[in-house]
Amino acid sequence: MTLVKLTSVAVLALALGACQSLFEPSYRAPLEVKREAWEHVKPGCSQSDCPLVNIDTIHFPTLPKLDGIVESRLLQLTEDNQRGTAPISLKAYEDQYLASAEKRNSSYLQAKVREQHDGLVIIELSSYLDSGGAHGMPGRGFINYSRKQDKVLTLQDMLLPGKEAAFWQTAEQAHRAWLISTGMDKDPEFVKTWPFRQTPHIALTYGAVVVKYEVYAIAPYSMGHIELKIPYPRLNAVLKPELFPGRG
Repeated sequence: MTLVKLTSVAVLALALGACQSLFEPSYRAPLEVKREAWEHVKPGCSQSDCPLVNIDTIHFPTLPKLDGIVESRLLQLTEDNQRGTAPISLKAYEDQYLASAEKRNSSYLQAKVREQHDGLVIIELSSYLDSGGAHGMPGRGFINYSRKQDKVLTLQDMLLPGKEAAFWQTAEQAHRAWLISTGMDKDPEFVKTWPFRQTPHIALTYGAVVVKYEVYAIAPYSMGHIELKIPYPRLNAVLKPELFPGRG
């Protein structure tokens, strides 16, 4: 009799667990992403060097909240480039920029999904502002959006308490490895001029944690946006365990 009761309880528990899993969202399937892109020149201009704005962004039909986050971060890139106040929308930015832009000026903004894994949506943001000089000024950024936590993760959200210094020490080791791989470690002047620095651009990609730099941050403009990659095993006891790929 007791065995029958225990068996019934076990079956009921399994059934309840199965029902619960039906109502929990699946994070294995990636979010649907739709691209929206356009390019407009200054109204009334018909020359070959008209000012223009090029926008290439993304939308998430099942998570409109993320649309707003992406737009806000793209507008923040325009603020960084222009050292002014960010406009209220991409359309407002376009109108403001084209109203005052001169010939040979152009502005490019792009958002793209770099990866989706383990309930994370990794979005890379890019900007390029050309003011007619020798070269334009590019910008970069990342959004690490956790579908499970329903928020953008900061570095503090990613790390175990009190481990920020350990994280940057590991990043500095990755920087030294980058210097060796490029041969720049043999150039004392380069090492002195372009020392390691911290950066806000961090991405939890599947293969490694990516630490990305703006131009002129740790290398000259000609070397572009440097990416340092930190293998996850090096971040044991530093990164929160649930953020390791496959553990979530």
